[in-house]
Amino acid sequence: MIERLHIRNYAIIEELTIDFSKGLTIITGETGAGKSILLGALGLVMGRRADIKSLYNLDSKCTIEGFFNVEAYDLRSFFDEHDLDFDPQVVIRREITPSGKSRAFVNDTPVTLNVLQDLSSTLIDLHQQFDNLDIHKVSFQLRLLDALAENRPLLAQYQSLFSAYQQDQKQLKTLIARQQQSAKELEFLQFQLEEFNTAELVDGEQEELEEELSRLTNAEDIKRTLAASFQQLSESEVSVIGQMEELTQAIKSVSSFDRRIEGLYGRFSGLVEELRDVAQEFESIADETEHDPERTQEVQERLDMVYRLQNKHQVASIKELLDIQADLQQQLDDIGDLSQEIERLQQSTQEQRQQLETMAEELSTRRHSVVGGFENKVEQMLAQLSMQHAKLKVDISRTEDLEPTGFDEVNFLFAANKGGRLQLIKDVASGGELSRLTLVVKSLVASAIPLPTLIFDEIDTGISGDVALKMGSILRQLSNEHQVVSITHSPQIASKANAHYFVYKKDKEDRTVTEVRPLEMEGRVYAIATMLSQDPPSESAINTAKELLLQSS
Repeated sequence: MIERLHIRNYAIIEELTIDFSKGLTIITGETGAGKSILLGALGLVMGRRADIKSLYNLDSKCTIEGFFNVEAYDLRSFFDEHDLDFDPQVVIRREITPSGKSRAFVNDTPVTLNVLQDLSSTLIDLHQQFDNLDIHKVSFQLRLLDALAENRPLLAQYQSLFSAYQQDQKQLKTLIARQQQSAKELEFLQFQLEEFNTAELVDGEQEELEEELSRLTNAEDIKRTLAASFQQLSESEVSVIGQMEELTQAIKSVSSFDRRIEGLYGRFSGLVEELRDVAQEFESIADETEHDPERTQEVQERLDMVYRLQNKHQVASIKELLDIQADLQQQLDDIGDLSQEIERLQQSTQEQRQQLETMAEELSTRRHSVVGGFENKVEQMLAQLSMQHAKLKVDISRTEDLEPTGFDEVNFLFAANKGGRLQLIKDVASGGELSRLTLVVKSLVASAIPLPTLIFDEIDTGISGDVALKMGSILRQLSNEHQVVSITHSPQIASKANAHYFVYKKDKEDRTVTEVRPLEMEGRVYAIATMLSQDPPSESAINTAKELLLQSS
């Protein structure tokens, strides 16, 4: 709720402060005294565009400050979202410099006009004739109906599930798109993987195959060379090993004469044995080695296949090819896992949708159940406000698909006069009629829906007498649930105030300024009596004013 409005250097206001009641605050005054200027200043607090022409003194800056108690509002998340320090006492300030620069602050922190507009829209509901009232909005009409139907717990449950449903639907669409894209690549992946599976590669085999191919292609040279080497070492008449054996015996015969020769004998004997083993290895390899054209071709083909895969995938080893094979397999496995996840989400979203449809049906049933009573009450109250022939119809139609509020689309259709065609409220032109309709509708849901401070500007246009008295009673009743501020010319409405302010002009030496003063009982009697007759008021008007105030106390 707004607790105070402080204005300095704005229009014909030099400086003034208004403290607002928790209940119904009434502002009255002479025509042209500056009541609309107060709303203009409040509009700046709400984020409306500033104009240098608004400055009272062109050499000084204009400052408008609104002091609000937001303890009853759930605004902490808003403050966190916009990096503002949260406090139950909020000060919104607008400044306009002589150069025309405008700045906005929330608790001394600079903010943009968009942020200010979002915040103030939750704090102030300003009703001026021909303004775009909330009641025009389809979303607000649906909120009103849900409040009357006491749908809030069910709607919160529905919206929580609907949010999860939307997220799962979005994920499902993403996965299906990925699967469709993957399907295009599936055949190619399978072809590539089939090449690897057919190859049956083994890490390290390339080196073995290359060595084997070298051995096979040089088999004749290997066999001839090793056989000749074996012959020279072991089998010829003057074989190397035979000659070394003779030397061994000769060295042995003198080894006992010198320890050094004895050591050399041992080493030389070892060489002979080693050479004998080498000769046997030569013989064995020579015997095993055969020229095998079939095996040569087989090994060559195997290596050609390895080289072809390496060139294709631009790698240089079988290990790298095996890594690629594993990656291809993983891609195919992922496609399989994607199908399982899609199936799971399809099942989940189907179950969610069934639950949502059931809940949406219940929401719709509850909405339909309150429509008749709501229409009747609105028409009855409008009749009391001199709109005997006004008709309101709540039209509920179905949307093509589930929406965040179910599948109901709500439109209020209104006709102000007898025989008039029911039209969408936004197409109804009369500001006075709309103001009364808004007052009636919001008074009916005051205790069921969170509304901000309600400000009505000349809602009494075109009415007087008993009708105005009844409108004042509605405003007073509405103020039991919400803070209400009304600028009025009606004495009947003014008599219902919890706090009454009088706006007037005061002549100074060089100019006229607007002032505001709070009225106590005596001042209220005088102001209401003046509204009833003239200034100064007649005795009968004073008595009538006292009677009105007595009835309202």
